[in-house]
Amino acid sequence: MPKNKVDAVVVGSGAGGGILAKELAQAGLSVVMFERGGEYTIADFDHSELQSQYSVPPAYGPTVYANPRTFRYTDSETARLVYPGVDEVYGKTAASVGGATLAYGAAAWRFKREDFQMKSTYGAIPGTSVEDWPITYDDLEPYYERAEYEVGVSGLAGADPFAEPRKRPFPVRPLPINPQGEIIRDAGLRLGWHPFPPPFAILTQPYNDRNPCIQCRWCLAHACEVNAKSGTQISMLPLALKTGRCELRANSFVTRILTDERGRPCGVQYFDSGNQGHEQYADLIVVACSATESARLLLNSANKFHPRGLGNSSGQVGRNLNDHTGADAFGIFEREIPHDKGPGPSIAFNDWNHPRGREIRGGGYIYNYYCTLPIEFASGRPPGEALWGKAHKDFQRKYFYRYIHLGSNCQALPQERNRVDLDPKVRDAWGMPVARITHSYIQGDFDVANFVMDRQEQLLKEAGATKTWRGENGRGGVADHQNGTCRMGNDPKTSVVSSYCQSHDLDNLFITDGSVLVTDAGFNPSLTIQAVAFRAAEYIKQQWKGSAWRDGKRA
Repeated sequence: MPKNKVDAVVVGSGAGGGILAKELAQAGLSVVMFERGGEYTIADFDHSELQSQYSVPPAYGPTVYANPRTFRYTDSETARLVYPGVDEVYGKTAASVGGATLAYGAAAWRFKREDFQMKSTYGAIPGTSVEDWPITYDDLEPYYERAEYEVGVSGLAGADPFAEPRKRPFPVRPLPINPQGEIIRDAGLRLGWHPFPPPFAILTQPYNDRNPCIQCRWCLAHACEVNAKSGTQISMLPLALKTGRCELRANSFVTRILTDERGRPCGVQYFDSGNQGHEQYADLIVVACSATESARLLLNSANKFHPRGLGNSSGQVGRNLNDHTGADAFGIFEREIPHDKGPGPSIAFNDWNHPRGREIRGGGYIYNYYCTLPIEFASGRPPGEALWGKAHKDFQRKYFYRYIHLGSNCQALPQERNRVDLDPKVRDAWGMPVARITHSYIQGDFDVANFVMDRQEQLLKEAGATKTWRGENGRGGVADHQNGTCRMGNDPKTSVVSSYCQSHDLDNLFITDGSVLVTDAGFNPSLTIQAVAFRAAEYIKQQWKGSAWRDGKRA
């Protein structure tokens, strides 16, 4: 037996991985958590629009030239080289302790019943690989509750008439309404819509020895300067490390999952911060790297026992890569509208997520967007407006405080052809094949986004906007809500993991990030990823008590 063997290795410290590390360590397992990015502190926070996860380079990683990918819209095209922060289609997920949750917007939505039963609700949809989940909302509701209370989520129970039932209120009160929220709330009421304060993993009062939000405008794509935003690096990992049974190895890039002489996972190969190669052995392997990087790791772990990649007897690893289509509308007004109070969103409408008339398949919420910063405002102009010169400056001066941005995340449907595989030629700084991303939307995805943007413009005009316009969606590409490459299911021939995130092929391999989502929804996915992770952790702990996986024993 290797001297450096532990009970469990967790690869990735974000929404899913952070929870698994904490849960397993508290249950008494010895855990090593790997994070390819660095560890950031409050001292690294900067009130600068040029130092965010959306800047070049991304403020919280990954480093640009060491981490290329390739991208194409269809598999008939030659994939082009893309880099983080430089190319929109790359994906914005941070490489840092806490993963994407370090700098995410922290919207913390529960999915609706229909989101778990898309095929049953809408039938087979041509051009898609839509399926029902193997679990329902009721199966996940206790774990939604647990995530809200352990991570720290603000909101107002009962305020959204379209939300699914819940057994407990939110642990802390909702974010306060701001002037933009007041304007769209009143306009929505005149239209007969149903405004409510949206749920956020942002504290509004002291909770679990953490500070409440100070409403600074640097929230989205920035780390939180007071630790009010409930990323796993502040809500989960400290609890894992406090046990003394979890070791965090930051700046450590896992390149392969190792297998023993029977082809069973037994550890990982990784490079440390000095680019020195090592091996770490374990009875249990948990992968939580993101939908793109988890699929890549499994495919890069192919060997004579698993020639198609680890856990990939179905051929589904990497398939069904999915992400939201955005829906953004903008309005300018003659009156001044302050937008200095962060994070920004304070009023939402859920009328257009699976609308009762079923005008669209899926949908998306609507809310007033995060605080607009000057460079962001300068880069978005109504069609025909000057992008430079005196006219540009005049527009900036006049309308920066006469402006409302409405946002949404609209449900796109999975397609088997949208996928992550390994580029046959391009390697990263560690010599590993990079992720080749193939992704494009279908017309139905654009139809949903256009439907929601129609409602956004209607709301802005009712609020008094003198001019409105809408954002544009590209042909495809992934961002920070990527999902679907290792989808869960009951049939090992058509899915990668069980409803407990356990590999169908290898019982000591688990995947606990957005890649297991069968479909996305018209909501941000982080709370659902966390709920799924808590459910998987409970299952693992129960099996571990029965001696599963120890020294090669099967569950």
